[in-house]
Amino acid sequence: MSFDGLFSRAMTEELTRELKGGRINKIHQPYKNEIILIIRANGKNHKLLLSAHPSNARVQLTNEAYDNPSEPPMFCMLLRKHLEGYFLEEIKQVGTDRIIIFEVKGRNEIGDTSYKQLIVEIMGRHSNITLVDKARNMILDSIKHVSFAVNTHRAILPGQEYILPPSQNKLNPFDADETAVLRQLDFNSGKLDKQLVSAFAGISPLLAKEAIFQAGIANRATLPKAFLSILQKVKEHDIQPAITISEAKENFYLFPLHYLQGEAREFHSLSALLDRFYFGKAERDRVKQQAHGLERFIINEKEKNEKKIEKLLTTLKDAENADIHQLYGELITANIYAIQKGMKEIEVINYYDEHGETVTIPLEPQKTPSENAQKFFTKYQKAKNSISIVKEQIEIAKKELAYFENLLQQVESASPKDIEEIREELIEGNYLKDKQKRKNKKTQNAKPVLDRYTSTDGTEILVGKNNKQNDYLTNKLAGRDEIWLHTKDIPGSHVVIRSKEPSEKTILEAAGLAAYFSKARNSSSVPVDFTQIRHVKKPSGAKPGFVIYDHQQTVYVTPDEDAVLARKN
Repeated sequence: MSFDGLFSRAMTEELTRELKGGRINKIHQPYKNEIILIIRANGKNHKLLLSAHPSNARVQLTNEAYDNPSEPPMFCMLLRKHLEGYFLEEIKQVGTDRIIIFEVKGRNEIGDTSYKQLIVEIMGRHSNITLVDKARNMILDSIKHVSFAVNTHRAILPGQEYILPPSQNKLNPFDADETAVLRQLDFNSGKLDKQLVSAFAGISPLLAKEAIFQAGIANRATLPKAFLSILQKVKEHDIQPAITISEAKENFYLFPLHYLQGEAREFHSLSALLDRFYFGKAERDRVKQQAHGLERFIINEKEKNEKKIEKLLTTLKDAENADIHQLYGELITANIYAIQKGMKEIEVINYYDEHGETVTIPLEPQKTPSENAQKFFTKYQKAKNSISIVKEQIEIAKKELAYFENLLQQVESASPKDIEEIREELIEGNYLKDKQKRKNKKTQNAKPVLDRYTSTDGTEILVGKNNKQNDYLTNKLAGRDEIWLHTKDIPGSHVVIRSKEPSEKTILEAAGLAAYFSKARNSSSVPVDFTQIRHVKKPSGAKPGFVIYDHQQTVYVTPDEDAVLARKN
């Protein structure tokens, strides 16, 4: 993984510079596996993110906004009890492992000096955050509980002694010289990158492959030098955090990864790098966790309406061919003398055809000739009467399909706070039952919280991320002369520029936001319509978020995640 032992070392140094000696003022647990510490250090507040997420585990300073639950989880309450008001004395790494320890000092409830350790283990699905009483080396609690039944080496449970994960008995790369590196390599066996990873602690496949690439022709003379040269830069903190993009895949590390031969984007700090790399990724993952089958329900409803439209179109096609039933009925009546009960079909002349062509009519043997004729007349009348009803049902199903396609797009681009509003909308529309009955009047009447952005020239731009927000933004909040934007014939967000006469650049930037928060996020040259709010109308009885508009102009933009991040308030 990118967050290896060397990355942990560099992050520890960065956090030490920014936070050492700081005071822990507030603690939040916005999500199941993540903790936010607000630390006052060097004259300003810092937001420290500790994540034990199975695939996004990390430690970093962040500028991202996180929504806190109305009731903090038990682990958060325990951290507040033991750490709020404490001072951060030291941040250290265990060897070259992905284990970072925050040493804190403060006074407990009876005024005695108390020392605690907040230990973050960044180990994929085994990642954890543990609070330890340092004097007794006793676990007070952890964000994930692990019993001896799961891990025979140690238990991560309140009251247990804290034991480090088992050592892998690898060499410390910072103690190695060229001779030590050569002793660990067998050039005849190949797979030199895997040999480096197996021999030295804290080395990821990314670094090993980069060392081999920088060695050129990797041999006994070049590879140790290239490997140790990289380690020396890390040791001296001579790094340049970068995201390397190649073949639509992104990797981050302490420096650009040249072996990937892709585009490198550099950042001024490791934390800024991680904020950019995880922008949207971690949030979308949390949305999937919080959706609790909501996305599956929307997909099922979408597919149900697609099948319904398909069946209705078949019915309509049959209904529009109803004249054939009338013809068969009339031809049977005209030739009734030639038909006997028990016949399966009869071939007669079609007297409506100018060339006198014959037609074969299927018959039901158990029916009399007049009953067969009546059967076709009944089919004709039924089909004729059903055409208007079927067309009406098709229109209803198409509106439902468009509604659920729009909801699906909203779930894909939703933040965790948006998911609950989408669920509420489905409950209000009687698509879902409210099992929790948790809403009080005050919460029901709460105004939706909109995403806010600022254009290059300082103009405010608002974005609705779901139908509740879209309705509030377009129909209640925005002024009549302000500019409204939406992707042309593509499900997406409502966007409003808080200006009557925005600049062309602001319109393009707002259009970029509309394209990014739409189903066309990964497309290029996306058409975006814009018009004044006065020309946007919500038809009576329309679905939430649905509007019609006119007097629009269209611009074409390509969504850019970097631009969205740059505009975010």
